[in-house]
Amino acid sequence: MWVTLAIVSALCLGFYDIFKKISVRANNVLMVLMLNTIFGALYLSPVIVSGLAHGYYGFGNTLAGHLLIMVKALIVLGSWLLGYFAIKHLPLTIQGPINASRPVMVLVGALVIFGEHLNLLQWIGISLGFLSLFFISRLGAKEGLSPRHSRWIWMSVGATALGAVSALYDKYLLGLYRPTEVQAWYSLYQCVIMVATILIIRSLGISAGDKFRWRWSIPCIALFLTVADLAYFYSLSDQASMIAVVSMIRRGSVLVSFVYGVLALHEKNIKAKAIDLAILLLSLALLVLGSM
Repeated sequence: MWVTLAIVSALCLGFYDIFKKISVRANNVLMVLMLNTIFGALYLSPVIVSGLAHGYYGFGNTLAGHLLIMVKALIVLGSWLLGYFAIKHLPLTIQGPINASRPVMVLVGALVIFGEHLNLLQWIGISLGFLSLFFISRLGAKEGLSPRHSRWIWMSVGATALGAVSALYDKYLLGLYRPTEVQAWYSLYQCVIMVATILIIRSLGISAGDKFRWRWSIPCIALFLTVADLAYFYSLSDQASMIAVVSMIRRGSVLVSFVYGVLALHEKNIKAKAIDLAILLLSLALLVLGSM
């Protein structure tokens, strides 16, 4: 069941990336991010309101629990901030595969921290994931997006690294608290942090970039992310789940955004990128088969 939930999460993440790309194009990234956190908190507010109505303030009514979730909120916001700027300036057919490198980082952490063990099929899948990363780095250089010359590449890498840290932290948190509780409260804390950040920036008169333009794709960002995270958290809450495998399956979201980049955005070097994507999908398939 945890594998199925991970696949559902991957599909939703693909549409999440598409709506992000639509929303941040020639738009103010910080405002889009803030609205994403607001809608996310609203979608999950019934969980918090229901608890408060029964005198339950989350995490066993302990301050320690809330502090752990605030750390989660800060990690995710850092990843999102870098990722939103990266997706605004990078082709989806480049940014998606870079983000797909997250399981490689998660794998190292899972082996070291949680002592997870992979079987032969899973190791082959991970190895193909490494190969896919090598190919996408070469393709990026051909489009003038070499890490030496593009800060957006580094932002994408930074977002991916923080995402890996968040995934490992999730495995720990979900051993302590219910998935909906974690998601609802960290969404609320993200919203509070982002609103405060925007207010401070405006009060200091700091330029926040492009003028903000409302688009109906903005609430869709939080909607698809909420569903993706719910499926992801319930997948991780299964005692049989493996964080390295769940993380790799979720990177299958690149297929959805890749197709959009080809058909709607007409991005370049599609044939070579399709080969790289095929290698990545094969690695995901092996991970799924190795987990059955």
